[in-house]
Amino acid sequence: MLGTGFADSGVLLVEQPGPWGHAGLRESQFAREVAVALEARAAAAGLKLLVIRRPGREVWEGRRRWAVRPAGSSEVYWSTYLADAELLTVPLDSSVGAPEAEPLYLVCTHAKRDQCCAVFGRAVALALNERRPGRVWGCSHTGGHRFAPVVLTLPNGALYGRVTDDVLDELVAATDRGDLLVDHLRGELGFAPPVQAALARARQELGLPRSDALSVTEVLADGPTTRVTLIKTAAASPGRQPPVDQRWEVIVEARREELTYVSCGKPDSKPETQYVPVSVRSVPGSP
Repeated sequence: MLGTGFADSGVLLVEQPGPWGHAGLRESQFAREVAVALEARAAAAGLKLLVIRRPGREVWEGRRRWAVRPAGSSEVYWSTYLADAELLTVPLDSSVGAPEAEPLYLVCTHAKRDQCCAVFGRAVALALNERRPGRVWGCSHTGGHRFAPVVLTLPNGALYGRVTDDVLDELVAATDRGDLLVDHLRGELGFAPPVQAALARARQELGLPRSDALSVTEVLADGPTTRVTLIKTAAASPGRQPPVDQRWEVIVEARREELTYVSCGKPDSKPETQYVPVSVRSVPGSP
């Protein structure tokens, strides 16, 4: 699953109850021409547009919610809208809306995109909502549905795969601590696929699950090989003064491999790029 998260720097969330077609917001009760323009606007701002709705049966009463988690933000900013076209003029940064730092859980339930998300995602969304009432949303296509159930946590921007019922308590506990559930991590928002893979493998091998424990300082690509330099942040060693300035280099290779399973809706095999971390080593001169 490494390196399969989307690379957008942030997300735009748009609440739209009712059915969604294969194209998500464009094939819903939301105005299609506005949806097309809003998708382009979000993309220009480096945001992935996700349609959201509450798990289970919904009651639509007038105003709907929308939110933005800008690049690198530690908060999600919520507001409301009534007419669809309002979203073509609202600021897509942190200048409007009520900030919220508490964890949110977005579970892909986009059944028309892939039936795995209907079979597995909806059940996980309901189960998570029992654990964290009001903190859970069903969301549209995140990519990588062969890894369903897929969960995105905000504001930390961690995308997970194969989040089955038996790991939900572990996921919630890790998120509450400010940690990432590394064994199910697909990637982190705002990074290219090989960097996502490097971060996940480094966290696993070095035992640094805190979401803010590592920073990327350099990325060097040479054909199919990418060298990613990471630095250990002060958050990795709370209370230590001065912070440990320790660096690692992770080498990731891009390999074309035949997938034996694509998704519920596309069970046939096909070639796809896999991002394989082949080494994690301390940079000479680090403490």
